[in-house]
Amino acid sequence: MIRTHTAGSLRREHAGRQVTLAGWVARRRDHGGVVFIDLRDASGSAQVVFREDEVAHDLRSEYCLRVVGQVRVRPEGNENPDLPTGEVEVVADEVVVLSEAAPLPFPIEGGTGVSEEARLKYRYLDIRRPQVAEALRIRSKATYLAHQVMDEHGFVYVETPSLTRSTPEGARDFLVPVRLQPGHWYALPQSPQLFKQLLMVSGLERYYQLAKCYRDEDLRADRQPEFTQIDVEMSFVDQDDVIALGEALVGRLWKEIAGHELPTPLPRMTYADAMARYGSDKPDLRFGCELVDMTGYFSGTSFRVFQAPYVGAVVMPGGAGQTRRELDAWQDWAKARGARGLAYVLVQQDGTLSGPVAKNLSEAELAGLAGQTGARPGDAVFFAAGKPSDSRELLGAARLEIGRRCGLIDESQWSFLWVVDAPMFEDDGEGGWTAVHHPFTGPKPEWADNFQDHPAEALAYAYDMVCNGMEIGGGSIRIHRAEMQQRVFDVLGISKEEAESKFGFLLEAFKYGPPPHGGIAYGWDRICMLLAGGESIRDVIAFPKTASGFDPLTGAPTPITADQRKEAGVDARPREEEGAATA
Repeated sequence: MIRTHTAGSLRREHAGRQVTLAGWVARRRDHGGVVFIDLRDASGSAQVVFREDEVAHDLRSEYCLRVVGQVRVRPEGNENPDLPTGEVEVVADEVVVLSEAAPLPFPIEGGTGVSEEARLKYRYLDIRRPQVAEALRIRSKATYLAHQVMDEHGFVYVETPSLTRSTPEGARDFLVPVRLQPGHWYALPQSPQLFKQLLMVSGLERYYQLAKCYRDEDLRADRQPEFTQIDVEMSFVDQDDVIALGEALVGRLWKEIAGHELPTPLPRMTYADAMARYGSDKPDLRFGCELVDMTGYFSGTSFRVFQAPYVGAVVMPGGAGQTRRELDAWQDWAKARGARGLAYVLVQQDGTLSGPVAKNLSEAELAGLAGQTGARPGDAVFFAAGKPSDSRELLGAARLEIGRRCGLIDESQWSFLWVVDAPMFEDDGEGGWTAVHHPFTGPKPEWADNFQDHPAEALAYAYDMVCNGMEIGGGSIRIHRAEMQQRVFDVLGISKEEAESKFGFLLEAFKYGPPPHGGIAYGWDRICMLLAGGESIRDVIAFPKTASGFDPLTGAPTPITADQRKEAGVDARPREEEGAATA
């Protein structure tokens, strides 16, 4: 064996033993002819001491070494209580350089302030940093725990294809040309949705997998073009069954890794309530500052801005003390989100109201405004008016910004809830309807017979788990009756021919006794990020891409040659099209 012990395993009880270690030079310190190095491996680090000689003189950061020596207790006063190995050191008898290291692009130890571009380009060095490696170990532990939970609940692990056909699921597909069938293309799956429903038809009843998913989305700060979700589907269940499983899975993860006991059953909040109170379908409940509906209060106002279908407000504690520049910055903040601005009223210490909006309100409106919104002297009240959905979304974003700026969010707290009863459909902006989740989401039982007559009001049999203002999982009870599925397609404007073309294999399977079924998918990267205390899902992905989808490590994506393009059939037309063109 190259080594007898790992560096991080040495303790006082090893004193007097001859050991062989192997790892990397983390730090080097010279003290008058004596060299100290911290030797790091995957288990931790240990201090190695030896008299300076020719080998020691040449040692540099990240050289890979083999060290043979004797463990001894450190001299009194030289212990390091911050290290598990801080009571001992290894006096080296032999040092062998296994490989040398070039000058580093950034320091491994204490490498703060390094750009993400550099970290991702040299990701293999970045992973040597203890905090990065620890995040990947937490992800590994979470994976083992998830498998244990699913096995305990009788689930079967099934891998579904990565090369499939294109189906509409809300984002653009990544497409793969097929050399053996020029002009034809595979699509990488945005999710295993159709396959997991087929597995329910197959009679497996309980399926799960850690599934790779691919979505060609526009640039977004915390998204990856390829990501992982833990995908679950169950037969003969209702919403409560799926929710109970989800709480068992997440509860185990948070208990074993974060040391937090999930207070099950978790609270549930309707989608309508979440939007009305927090302006978000994933509300962060770690602080207050709920939205206040002021539509009725301003029903008779002469202020044209507030003559709108909806008027809402949110209070910023202490916000009246902001400078004019800070208040103007709120307008820029709102405009960056597509709004015309963010109206406000300042409640002065003497209770008087000031600001541009206050000048346009009646005496009666001013007199009751603070009481209606819950504002106190020294607070600012922000308003949004217009369409309910747009206004609430703006106020919800403002609420979160207020929470961050005012330090209202308790970062040590875990806040979980389920958001249920989302709409089945939403306006597509072109006079039609689109599915809020996907076309196979079933209606709430009370809407089963007439959702097609009231698409704007119909509620989906769907549920999302939210943690600290982030959606970490979502699912629904699916449609399993052909007649109901066709009614959904009719609302969405999908003809029988189009449905057959896009989903024919699923609809064919549904002719053969499909069971009632439902499921959920958890964003595995996001769950692991939360457990590891990261700020981005890139923190828990071994080789992530930037927000633009670029891989600094490999340089992907790259152009292809003309020969590759021809061989792959990128520009080829399907043969039936070729035949039609020459007919």
